[in-house]
Amino acid sequence: MDDCLFCKIIKGEIPSTKVYEDELCYAFNDIAPTAPVHFLVIPKEHITSAAEITPENSAVVAHIFEVIAKLSGDMGMTEGFRVVSNCGDCAGQTVKHLHFHVLSGREFTWPAG
Repeated sequence: MDDCLFCKIIKGEIPSTKVYEDELCYAFNDIAPTAPVHFLVIPKEHITSAAEITPENSAVVAHIFEVIAKLSGDMGMTEGFRVVSNCGDCAGQTVKHLHFHVLSGREFTWPAG
């Protein structure tokens, strides 16, 4: 999508601090981190939110979770980490491109939100 912030980041039109990239996804540091480690992993294919995951595009989501597992090990997140995906306005989704926040480096409470 031409006006999507994350699509522009993937294309290199908007700068980001890359954490990881492959043919299916892109990971970069959050510009307003809420934990010592806070990065996002996004599919390169534009999927608006988790509500639009289908049998045709679900393999990319599985791949993203494999990447998250790899990065958590590579980055030494041995104490644990949290993965968050907001879906829709009421859930706080501000960029309408599926993305997963990966947070670590501090203790998290429950319930979230």
